[in-house]
Amino acid sequence: IDQALLRNSSGGDGSHSSHTENTRNMHTARPCYYADFMKCHSLNFKGTEGVVGLTHWIEKMESVFNISGRAVENQVKFATCTLLDTTLTWWNSQIRTLGPDAYTMTWSVFKKKRTDKYCPLREVKKLEIEL
Repeated sequence: IDQALLRNSSGGDGSHSSHTENTRNMHTARPCYYADFMKCHSLNFKGTEGVVGLTHWIEKMESVFNISGRAVENQVKFATCTLLDTTLTWWNSQIRTLGPDAYTMTWSVFKKKRTDKYCPLREVKKLEIEL
């Protein structure tokens, strides 16, 4: 492949000057765009899905983050765009309380807050008994 690239870049005779020297393009990390994140078909979360629904949402978010290579600093920002209804109201209250710093919280802190809010201990215990 490298030889074919060299032939094509040098007019086929193998000669080349320093300004036309062909090197393989290296893929560099590109910015994390919201449109790219949405193409991964993340799940929306309303807050009515219970423990299992929240667990599925968290697992899907983490899968999308890993597959799409989303930067750590954008995880909370992108995940909050999937919140609907009461969970969006909850997030807006976080914004009112914390201000713009809410978007700088880590994914771990965000998950803990979500779990505390949408997975009451009694519901977790109930599931443990059922299983």
